[in-house]
This record gives sequence, structure tokens and C-alpha cells, in this order.
Amino acid sequence: MTDSTMTDPPTLEELIDTDRHPIHRPSDPAYRTLVAGARRGLQVEGCAVVRDLVRSDALGLLGAEIASRKSTTHFSAEAINPYFHTSPDHRYPADHPVNTFLERSSGFIPGDSWGSDTAMRTMFEHPALCRFLADCLELPALHPYADPLAGLTSNILDPGQLFTWHFDTNEFAVTVLVEEAHDGGLFEYVANIRSPEDEGFEAIGRVLDGDRREVSTLDLRPGDLQIFRGRYSLHRVSRVGVDSRPRHAAILAYTEQPGVIGRVARTRQLFGRVLPEHLEAEVLRVRADSLID
Repeated sequence: MTDSTMTDPPTLEELIDTDRHPIHRPSDPAYRTLVAGARRGLQVEGCAVVRDLVRSDALGLLGAEIASRKSTTHFSAEAINPYFHTSPDHRYPADHPVNTFLERSSGFIPGDSWGSDTAMRTMFEHPALCRFLADCLELPALHPYADPLAGLTSNILDPGQLFTWHFDTNEFAVTVLVEEAHDGGLFEYVANIRSPEDEGFEAIGRVLDGDRREVSTLDLRPGDLQIFRGRYSLHRVSRVGVDSRPRHAAILAYTEQPGVIGRVARTRQLFGRVLPEHLEAEVLRVRADSLID
């Protein structure tokens, strides 16, 4: 899908306020300041925010691209536990987090809706942004997630919808808020509630029961870029008010190794379909940890 109003993909400078955020100049002192701030946030809270990374005029372009592709959104409503499972596991008590199911009602615009000439894909695949994010995460390199559906997506929360408490399968997630709800649609999380060695069931259960003592709410504004370690931090987006405008966010997924493809079950949940690439990758998959998911 392409946009008839565009002839050439926008430049990095047209998308990102590089005067304020020189993500393309690693030797610039302002770059080092940005990276140091992001690293502190990730180390302490599992979360970092770069305010107003996307230019205000570019936000309009991203918003228009989402609006023109919204008809391709796969919406779903289901009751899930924090691990995206939908069926009880009778090895655990009925009130266990594994057997606690809450409403998820949201949608995703799939990766194959974004052509090579779009502003969204230009930003997602730009080498300067990949390098900047790798530096923030203290990794040698990052690669755009090769999954044809889940690599580049937009999360859609229409009025009345929410994305309930869950963990990500990837170690980290990168998002840009494009359009905020004026009622609800708040990003909430509990940092580092579990680890590769400890599922943290007791603490997770308290949050699912409504205990908010450890819950942080992030004040995100359109244009803000968020880096979040969602593998170990429980998180959700609260319900968008029924009279609110929608919440639209760009989801930019990256991996430490090139060529990574997502899991069949999660892909089918979020996009309603899988492609041959997913089936082939499932045969060769090796798990990185033993967490439930």
C-alpha cells in the first residue's frame, strides 16, 4: 500500500528533530547525553522516554498513514492471562496469575500494510535510529525485526478498548505515540516484576487483584519515543474512554540478530493469520529463557 501524496520517502531530518536530538551524530555531546539518560531509565525502571523525538509536522504524516491503513487492522477481543494464554492451566490454583484472565480488546495494523515509501517504514529501518537504539540498550547492534507482520505495526485502541496486563515475548519494545486518547489510554507498568530466574507470581497476583502500590503511569505525549523492557515488566494500556478519540501508536520492533521471525501462536492472536515464514521459523526456534511467556 502506498500514499498517492508521497513521491519519495521523507528524510531523517524531516521525520525527527535532529537539531534537538542528533541521533545521526554519535560524536555529538547531545547524542551522548541522550544515550546516557536512556540507559539510566532502562537500568532503574526498565523504561526510557525520548521526548518529542518526532517532529510535529511529521506526526501529521504518520497519523495520516495510520488512518489510511486502519481498514487493514486486525481487531480482536479475548480474555487473556499475562502470558497471552486463553485457557486455564489446572496445574495451578484457580486464583493464580496463570489462571487470571482479563479483557484485551485492541487491534494491530500489520507490517505488510507499510510500503517502502512510507514515513513509518523509513523511520523504522533508518540505520541512524537502529544505531541510536542499540546504544541506548547497550547492545552492539540492532536489526529491524524481519517478521513480515509484527516487525512494523501500529497498535490501535478505539473508544472503549484496552490492552490488559501482559508481558512481551521480546526483551524490549520501541514505540512512538502518534495520537493520544483524551480519556484513558494510559501506559502503566510495574518495572522488573519478574526475572529469567523468578516468575514473580506473588507480586503479579497482587497487581492483577488491583494493588497499585508498585504501578507507575507514564505520561506519554505524541511524538515521544519509548524504549521498554517488556519481557520482565508487567504492563498495560488502560481503557480508552467511550467518548474519547482513539489511541494510535507506532510499534517499531528490533532484534539483536537479523532475520528473526515471530512465534506462530502470538502472531495468529495479534494478526489473525500467519505466513509461510512463520511456519518455517517455528520448526527451527530455540527459546532464550524458560519463562512461561
